[in-house]
Amino acid sequence: MSDNYRSREERRRAMNDNKPEGKSQGKPKKKKKGGLFRKIVAAVLLIGIIGLIAGVGTFFAMISDAPKVDDSVLKNSFSSKVYANDGKTVVKEIGAQKRTYVQYDEIPQVVKNAFIATEDVRFYKHHGVDFYRIGGALMANFKNGFGAEGGSTITQQVVKNSFLSPKKTVKRKVQEMWLAYQLERKYSKQQILEMYLNKIYFASGEVYGIERAAEKFYGVKSVKDLTLDEAAMLAGLPKAPTTYNPVTNPENATKRRNTVLNLMAKNGFITQAEADKAKQVDVQAHLAKQTESTSKYDVFIDQVIEEVKKKTDADPFSAGLEIYTTLDTNAQDYVDDVMNNKVVNFPNDKFQAGLVVVDNETGGIQAIGGGRNRVSGGLNFATNMRRQPGSTIKPILDYGPAIENLKWSTGQPIKDEEYHYSDGTPIRNFGRNYKGWVSAREALGRSLNIPALKAFQATGADKAKEFATGLGLKLDEEDGEAYSESYSIGGFRTGVTPLQMAGAYSAFANEGMYNAPHTVTKVKFPDGTEIDLTPKSKRAMQDYTAFMMTDMMKSVVNESYGTARAVRTPGLEIAGKTGTSNFSADEKKRYNIPDAGEKDVWFNGFTPNYTISVWTGYETAKDGYILSANETGMAKNIFKHVITHISEGKPKGSFKQPDSVVERSVEKPTGKDLKRPSGSTPSSLITKEYFVRGTAPTKVSQTFVKKEKEEKKEDKKEDKKEKKDNKDVKPKITASYSGGAISVNWSASNAASDTTFTVTMSSPNGSEQLASGAGAGGKTISNPAPGATYSFTVTTNTGESASSSVKVPDSSDQATEDDSTKPEDDGTTDDNQNEDNSNTDQNNGSDQGDDSSTQPDDNQNSNNGSNNGSNNGGNNSGNTDNNNNDSGNANDGNSGNNSNNGGTTTPPADNGGSDSGSQTPQTPATPSTPATPATPQQEPTTEN
Repeated sequence: MSDNYRSREERRRAMNDNKPEGKSQGKPKKKKKGGLFRKIVAAVLLIGIIGLIAGVGTFFAMISDAPKVDDSVLKNSFSSKVYANDGKTVVKEIGAQKRTYVQYDEIPQVVKNAFIATEDVRFYKHHGVDFYRIGGALMANFKNGFGAEGGSTITQQVVKNSFLSPKKTVKRKVQEMWLAYQLERKYSKQQILEMYLNKIYFASGEVYGIERAAEKFYGVKSVKDLTLDEAAMLAGLPKAPTTYNPVTNPENATKRRNTVLNLMAKNGFITQAEADKAKQVDVQAHLAKQTESTSKYDVFIDQVIEEVKKKTDADPFSAGLEIYTTLDTNAQDYVDDVMNNKVVNFPNDKFQAGLVVVDNETGGIQAIGGGRNRVSGGLNFATNMRRQPGSTIKPILDYGPAIENLKWSTGQPIKDEEYHYSDGTPIRNFGRNYKGWVSAREALGRSLNIPALKAFQATGADKAKEFATGLGLKLDEEDGEAYSESYSIGGFRTGVTPLQMAGAYSAFANEGMYNAPHTVTKVKFPDGTEIDLTPKSKRAMQDYTAFMMTDMMKSVVNESYGTARAVRTPGLEIAGKTGTSNFSADEKKRYNIPDAGEKDVWFNGFTPNYTISVWTGYETAKDGYILSANETGMAKNIFKHVITHISEGKPKGSFKQPDSVVERSVEKPTGKDLKRPSGSTPSSLITKEYFVRGTAPTKVSQTFVKKEKEEKKEDKKEDKKEKKDNKDVKPKITASYSGGAISVNWSASNAASDTTFTVTMSSPNGSEQLASGAGAGGKTISNPAPGATYSFTVTTNTGESASSSVKVPDSSDQATEDDSTKPEDDGTTDDNQNEDNSNTDQNNGSDQGDDSSTQPDDNQNSNNGSNNGSNNGGNNSGNTDNNNNDSGNANDGNSGNNSNNGGTTTPPADNGGSDSGSQTPQTPATPSTPATPATPQQEPTTEN
């Protein structure tokens, strides 16, 4: 048996050894089915149990310190204190003094339905927390972004506003859900809805609770009197009380009311026909007249309430908060005086203004001017009113982006010329003229539209929009308007607020750092929780952009071409920009508005410490238009008064040039490129501009160097030509004796109009000057000395000369013929001429009388041009001597008229008068040889 066994064992082993590798030997053992699955399920269950235990433990840990549901807190409200910027002064305590509590049964079903359809459509189906709605909200937030839809029920909102801080944490949300569940266990749905409708906030002026809201907006005595469209409007307000206020924002209010009506129809509370009918009612048709006046600081505190609700979800009227603000009571008191006509004289009661004062370093709002003659809850012209900004947008959309992205200098050349938008629509400057090449600085200072559009186009619309967004302007995002090139000059459809513009401009003064303008710094809750609400600073632009734009805006104020010279204030460094907007053609026609009538006038300005944005105008076109100088200058006038007041007693500061900016002298633009001035550039055409470091021009302008060379070249040509012309001038002089007198005549060939002559005479008595002046002429020497020789020389201003002489016959052999000599050609002149006191003859200036001559004064008429009368063939009867000075008028009538070209001139009668008194006859020329004076003759005057 053992042998057989062994053999069998051996045979098995042999058989196993002969089997191929990798194949199992014999039949495999069967595994138990579902073993791995059971392990996975077990693991999941274990993890779930552990997670459940942990979750339950965490849940109870989170709710362990949750406040208890307190009836007194639910039905009563706790006032909140508002502090000024010193953190100590309580400027107001806001709370429950304006509550009117209404019972559930007194609230009409239409009002209940409107709120339930809008805020919590499954209100009657859940137990405080609607997990179905939470799931829907998560999906909506996933698709459209966080905050697209909320998941809180009406019960949760009651809990949140009554017991919890607004911190958005998981713990707070868990406590909110827990307390909502507790609230539902303790109170009925009707009681919870009653609490909600009596606690909810509706509008500024401490309007909360449905009864109070019905009275405030519609003037009804009871909430029971509200109609469907009114109930829908009130149900839409709590989401954003300011944005959807029908008094101040009718367009937004209409959209919101219609949304509520659609929700009511969708959920079966009303029919679609009823909804459509209610939509046809004008949202302002039934509004009550707002007559409740505001109290001190109400305008500022309205903004505080808005910020607290938006940033914390807490109700300042019932949460018992301590609110710390940026309010400067001194600044706010002065702004209130301005608005109340105590500082400036407004043109009429309907003229409005809105302004915001911002601290540049922090963005904290110091004061708000919400408007004139305001009522509680009325339109705030500083924070809610949106108008076209006009040219005040140019630093934000045009030049700022160009410096930031293209590194333009303040002197960037831009050609102001006939131009159009990209779609072909013409664009014009306000003055309907063009300045040619101007710098970006001058273009902004003059508020030219065409260079502004070119700057916008050079940067690109997207980059410009990105720049503006960084300064807090959302442009077309809020109302869906189409962003276009017209924005570059302020052509918005709806516009901006002074609050937005003050925030944007403050970044220029703050070295490019933007701080969102705000009124609240922190909020403290009753449980001791504090929330810091101060916005974080962010860089909106490079420091070089901020500084260079600031310097360009200083030119708006300081330069002679600037549009804001009126705001200049001694001791303050001010920069800013003016802006205006016009009425549409339809408005002008409808309200009979003249072409010069303006709709809005702005001034946004700043010092190193503060920024102020001021808007002025009328609420509606039917109220009026801006036309007079007082009206157009009101925005600047308000700015100047406020900035002066708030700067008193404080360091003025200055705008510091950063290292990224350099200043260089350049020639004023005459083309597309800036160049350094040359030594030939006139000082009046040299200016200093700022450049981003590394971008300043290096090329020296050759414009005036070339001009100087060309001028020198031209001067040389002129000199050569003048010398050539002067060489061609040939003077001539003739002298002749006749009738007891010597006649001398001089002229020159090729003489120019500016050729002058100097004539000298040499006689036995010495040398003397006979005449000097422009033009040819003549002279008569009376009673010459018998037997003497008289020499005459004429010299031109070009240095050419000619001479002539004549000998007077002796008295014993008086010649009847003229004894004359021909002109000498040696061109010599007598260097020892005596200067005489001669009077310039009024007849063309060619003949001068010689008062110091020893000859009797003989009033001769000038010979205009070469006097040919002595040789022209004919008896030249001389004019009778009138004994008048050359400066007199006795012979003025004879000047150039006694032409003797072959004719005889009849002498005029002797007047015997003198303009300067009679003259004593002078002694003869040669006293040692007396001779009988001959009858003097005067050479006739010849007109050439």
